[in-house]
Amino acid sequence: MTARVIVLDAKPLSTGDVAEIARRGARLVLGEEAMRRIRASRALIEHLTQLGKPLYGVTTGLGACVDTPLAQADLIAFQHSVPLSHSMGAGPSLPTEAVRALMVARICGMAAGGTGASEGVVTGLLAALNAGVHPVIPSWGSVGAADLAPLGHLARALRGDGETEYQGRIMPSAEALKLAGLEPLDLREKDGHAIIVANSLSTGTACLALEEVACLIDWSLAAVALNYEAFRASLKAIDEDALAARPAFGQQEIGARLRTELSGSGLWQDNAARRLQDPLSFRCVPQVWGGLLHAYGQAKLATEIELGHSGDNPVILPEAERVVSNGNFDLTAFTLAWENLGQALAHCAVGTANRSMKLMSPTVAELPRFLSARGGSRQGYAELQKPVAALEAEIRHLANPMSLSPLAISDGVEDQSSMAPRVVAKTAGIIERLRYLVAMELIFAATGVELRGVLDSMGEGPRRSYEAVRALVAPLDDDREMSADMARIARMVAGPRF
Repeated sequence: MTARVIVLDAKPLSTGDVAEIARRGARLVLGEEAMRRIRASRALIEHLTQLGKPLYGVTTGLGACVDTPLAQADLIAFQHSVPLSHSMGAGPSLPTEAVRALMVARICGMAAGGTGASEGVVTGLLAALNAGVHPVIPSWGSVGAADLAPLGHLARALRGDGETEYQGRIMPSAEALKLAGLEPLDLREKDGHAIIVANSLSTGTACLALEEVACLIDWSLAAVALNYEAFRASLKAIDEDALAARPAFGQQEIGARLRTELSGSGLWQDNAARRLQDPLSFRCVPQVWGGLLHAYGQAKLATEIELGHSGDNPVILPEAERVVSNGNFDLTAFTLAWENLGQALAHCAVGTANRSMKLMSPTVAELPRFLSARGGSRQGYAELQKPVAALEAEIRHLANPMSLSPLAISDGVEDQSSMAPRVVAKTAGIIERLRYLVAMELIFAATGVELRGVLDSMGEGPRRSYEAVRALVAPLDDDREMSADMARIARMVAGPRF
């Protein structure tokens, strides 16, 4: 099947475009306007270099060495040394999709026109991406004041040094480039610095996480609706007029989505609910998930800003014929949005865990204890309460902020940083764990509607969710191993909802 082609031109890529390229093999092509911006910024760099103008990272050293001028004869050699000196990452290697997302994000930044990279470097990076040449890049080592370490490893590998994954094998980078029919990057003035001076790991992996959150929101609301059916919850919690009385962020949209999901449900009939008011984990879903929806929107906006613009220092402004040192690489606003998203997901995790526990309580749900069909000595889902509690605790731990009070580095010059890549990474860890909590709520609720005997009166959305669960997981007629059940539903939850 022919791979989809995505064109980066006058309009920036979307976060979804990045996921298509990184995860599903779409090819990236640069349009004429993107190439015009790249050439214009490069022309200014070459002009000012010939004039002997002092340019950070071109005719000077980096960081605290900004006060060290470079000799004319050293300009090219310095650019080759930059990737080597910044290849200081640690820890496990990034997964292939993260490497691809990083590469896409760096190409996008260069195409915004503020980088000054030579055309051959940009097209070489693009060719490596489309050929499936994926440098081996350690996960740790960036403080989020440009992802210098990951991009250093990227630049080093594309020069033919280090290791690269190609066609499923790890091999020396020079060998991978040769097999792919590519030449090592020919770094000229500024090129080494141009590759590394960006937040491409943070931005690229954020695009991937946003796709995952969008799927998770859909599936978590499906789990809520199925649990409403099993619990026989009151639908007054999603009453349109009540939610409009205090239009907090996102809650009216969540209410509308749940009303659509529960279309045709017997719960809409008078006296169908078992209680006048349910526990807050049932009653406050519009408010809690509304907060998640708002946080998701803010994180997506912050990511789109980084994806479509230049965070380079210095930034090249061809129209004004200026090269300006700045702090646009600082991701404080981006990081705060992602910290907020992680905390919003944690609030949803608490609700998901509590609804699951309530459904297993005979005194609260009026169903067999632990949803055991046989009762007596049979455990039902009793032991799954332990992973529910463990995952919820881990999520709350990951939701704690980590971007405050970083160490000052580079002889005290770099005394502010955002820790953006690690904030995105821990939010991804929250997403991974929350998938399992949502999967378990779906499994519990599917059993609950069976035990309640309401299969024939369920709404359209819960019926589809129930059928999707039962297509993968059999009813729990007797005690059995359940890790495989959880894993199957978690994989389903990781993708788009039907």
